[in-house]
Amino acid sequence: MQQETKSTLLWSLLAMSIVLVLIKYPEQSFQAALEGLKVWWDIVLPALLPFFILADILMGLGAVSFLGTLLEPLMRPLFNVAGEGAFAFAMGLASGYPLGARISAELYRRGLCSRTETERLICFSNTADPIFMIGAVAVGMFENASVGLAIVASHYLSAIILGVMLSFLEKRPTQKRTKKPISVLKKAWQKMLVARKQDGRSFGDILGDSVSAAVDSLFKIGGFIIFFSVLIRLMELIGLAGLLAQAIDFILIPILKTSLSKPLIGGFLEITIGCQLAAASQANLVNKLAITSFIIAWSGLSVHGQVATMIQGTDLRMGLFLKSRIVHALLAFLLTPLFVKVFPLSLPVWSGSQTTAGSFAILAIVIVVSLLIAIVIDTLQKAKITWLRW
Repeated sequence: MQQETKSTLLWSLLAMSIVLVLIKYPEQSFQAALEGLKVWWDIVLPALLPFFILADILMGLGAVSFLGTLLEPLMRPLFNVAGEGAFAFAMGLASGYPLGARISAELYRRGLCSRTETERLICFSNTADPIFMIGAVAVGMFENASVGLAIVASHYLSAIILGVMLSFLEKRPTQKRTKKPISVLKKAWQKMLVARKQDGRSFGDILGDSVSAAVDSLFKIGGFIIFFSVLIRLMELIGLAGLLAQAIDFILIPILKTSLSKPLIGGFLEITIGCQLAAASQANLVNKLAITSFIIAWSGLSVHGQVATMIQGTDLRMGLFLKSRIVHALLAFLLTPLFVKVFPLSLPVWSGSQTTAGSFAILAIVIVVSLLIAIVIDTLQKAKITWLRW
């Protein structure tokens, strides 16, 4: 009880301090809020709304159960999660934060994933999308689309490594086998029919509920973006950002031989601001890209707050997610210099439409290849090739 009282007092003092600073700098706070609102209205809302609605529709129609059954032979041995987790992972790749967390939480609410499975799934499925990393960061901030390849590769590979690492935190379930195995496609079809029957809503009801839930979620996301936009601006005005920068530089300059404190401070709170500061820093290109990958994988307290909103109303915990952000960020930071050597840095700048089309083409290829691998594994398992069993 005493610890809870201290925590309440601390948060109350912090909130009152922010209010006082807001009163002192009303015009600057208003402008920062407008900038956050513009980001949400121009970028986040149109980018995420269709994905949020479609995700809920697919779950309501039972399509997620169909896909999950097909991908169970791949997801279980690789990540130790139910096959339905592949839907959260794929949609997270396509649309970015915080869709992976939202779908994971919905899978848990529907009983398709256990609590520990869902907590692990959120850790590696809540990723940045390729449009942001290539279009916004590489093209918009670095003015060189080719650097985006190193960022994307390090981000997704580190997410996969993280998912595999987390798979050992929970005992793998014993595989149940029937005397007369059925086709994986037939099994997937049966699962979809059962899921559709359990849902029971008409398509009109599913569509209406999906739109309402998507709009509600996006308004909460908008609130976080605006709040952190104002908070970062206030930290700059009162000089707190400068003090933190000096402390970080004291640690990092002997290691990296350059100052990257401002990107780290901005990225600690909000991903876009951190990436912008990293691209504008005076560090060499490799260090810039490495710290940018670190910031994207960390994703910022703004995204962490959005994830907390997505799991609201459940007993899912944030502890593992926060710890995994640190691991993901460190892995991405270490992998980026390796991928810089793999990919040439002299490719032409892509247009926005080319970036979008290319991202979704890659996503479609990944899904199709994953399905083919899963079907092959299931077929070989039925043929009693024991080393493929999990």
